[in-house]
Amino acid sequence: MTEQLRLMAVHAHPDDESSKGAATMARYVHDGVSVLVATCTGGERGSVLNPQMDRPEVWANLSDLRREEMANARAILGVDQAWLGFVDSGLPEGDPLPPLPEGCFATQPLEVAAAPLVRLVREFRPHVILTYDENGGYPHPDHIMCHRVSVEAYEAAGDPDRYVEQGEPWQPLKLYYHMSFSKARVVKLDAAMKAANLESPYEEWLQNWSDDRPDPGDRITTRIDCGEYFGVRDDALRAHATQVDPNGRWFGVPLEIQQRVWPTEDYELARSAVASELPEDDLFAGVREAVKAR
Repeated sequence: MTEQLRLMAVHAHPDDESSKGAATMARYVHDGVSVLVATCTGGERGSVLNPQMDRPEVWANLSDLRREEMANARAILGVDQAWLGFVDSGLPEGDPLPPLPEGCFATQPLEVAAAPLVRLVREFRPHVILTYDENGGYPHPDHIMCHRVSVEAYEAAGDPDRYVEQGEPWQPLKLYYHMSFSKARVVKLDAAMKAANLESPYEEWLQNWSDDRPDPGDRITTRIDCGEYFGVRDDALRAHATQVDPNGRWFGVPLEIQQRVWPTEDYELARSAVASELPEDDLFAGVREAVKAR
């Protein structure tokens, strides 16, 4: 292999990279892959979700703090990171929902929102891109827009007739969506917690799980064995101290149980320009062969 493999993960806000696919990234960094996180917004309208950080001086400097937290998290993960420069849209609440703030990420025309990502793809030249599904993983307007710009960049970056001012064309070879919370995963973790006589953070969630709710597990094509990097993932997540309560549900299941019961992070292969056999256990399945053949 003469060309270094490259992975890009596109996320809506700082902290998303540490809660979705972080152990996968840490594993591939360890394996010598160059990994770049593209962060669409600065997270300016995020809430302070850690009670210990809910202080006036934190709120007054939230934008700067979120950048500092991102710097700490990317150092822990061993990844590079780039800001795309858009403003957080916030999560609207109420009935009816209020309009999104003027000028925020989710209100941008697609061509405007995608242009910085197309440029970054053409500069970094990733072989594989990770992003959210069409529902954003959950229906936050920035997550949905993140999906849209990621698909647009995947499809347009290799076309010399599109985004002509954004650099020399480069065609990524695979596009994946995160499929983090399949029902099977939640059921197994819940059962393991109860078997260990521990309080499960998933009990109420499962009780309210409607049979009509789509199950991400039905879409999984690719499972990445990365349990040994769950500790790195958690350290990166804790680095986002304004966003994550270290005593909260994210950390409610001991690492030993997670690593034993469900040691993978899971994805759906959404687009591919190379052949690979499903199910996969490597994001670069088919890519390695294509790179060697160049």
